[in-house]
Parts: sequence; C-alpha cells; structure tokens
Amino acid sequence: MSANKKEYTPRLEAFYQETLRKQLIEKLGCKNELEVPKLDKIVLNMGVGDAVADRKHIEHAVAELTAIAGQKAVPTYAKKSIATFKVRDGMALGCKVTLRREKMYEFMDRLVNIALPRVRDFRGISAKAFDGNGNYSLGIKEHIVFPEIDYDKVANIRGLDVVICTTAKTDDAAKELLDGFSMPFKK
Repeated sequence: MSANKKEYTPRLEAFYQETLRKQLIEKLGCKNELEVPKLDKIVLNMGVGDAVADRKHIEHAVAELTAIAGQKAVPTYAKKSIATFKVRDGMALGCKVTLRREKMYEFMDRLVNIALPRVRDFRGISAKAFDGNGNYSLGIKEHIVFPEIDYDKVANIRGLDVVICTTAKTDDAAKELLDGFSMPFKK
C-alpha cells in the first residue's frame, strides 16, 4: 500500500480492537490473547426456487445479493436431479457470498443497526440459533430491509440466510461476542 493512502478500519472492527476485546478477556477469563473469540466470516445465502421456471430470477438475485454484501455473489447449482421439483443436475438454484475482514465488519454493522430494526414486528432474534461450535445462523424473510435494495425495482421478495462464523469454541463465548456487537437478542 502506498504511503499517501490512509488505512481504513471499519467502525465495528475498531470498537472490537479497542474496547470489546478487553471486556471479553475479563468476562471469559482468557489466559492468552489468541483465545479471545472474534468474527471469522459471514456467509450470505439466498435460495431462488423460481429459477426452475426462469433463469433471469438467478441474475436478479445475484445482483441484489451483490448490492447487499458489497461483494460479488456467485450462483449455487443443484448437485442432483429431482424430477418431482423439475430440478436437473447443474441447474442454478440460488446464490451465496462469503464476507471476510473489512466487508464482514461493515455488513455486521449494517445488519445490527439498520436492517434488523427495519424488520416488521421485530422483537429481537433468538438466542438459541447457535450450532454448538460458536457459529450463529439467522434467517431474514424479506431482503428488502437492507437500504441498498430499491423496493420499486424488486420483482420478487426473497428470504436471506445469514451465518455468522466466529472463532469461539462454545456457544456462550460466541453469544458474549455478539452481545458486545449489540446483536438484538430476545430477553
């Protein structure tokens, strides 16, 4: 990186480095700095069942997921043919994107502070959606809660899966980490 460019650090990452990390060391009783849980990656997945009838639905979904994530989404393909659902092997059925580093922190910030509060009848997210290894999964019913999506240009409202992977070994440690990021868990 050239000397005249400023190093950019997302707000949430700076908060983690300066404040949250020290709090987690005290709360969890970590003996080593590397034991402190941190965000590893965030995976966004959007299933597009309409793609069986028309391939253009995949292109729209990829464009919308790319806008939400700020990074190019890739289509996902069927592994097996299922005649009942008119699905053939190799047919595009969804799209996904994996966020790391700066883009991961920026997405997490937008998810917690902008998107989740815009969800209709929102009362918090479940604290039971951990997988046992410190990772958290959540489903969003309408992808239009993200400000990057123009509601007037959306043909179909789709759901979105968000998987937050952490380096925590236990669900309790991961919950402490996500609580530190102000994740709105139900009380």
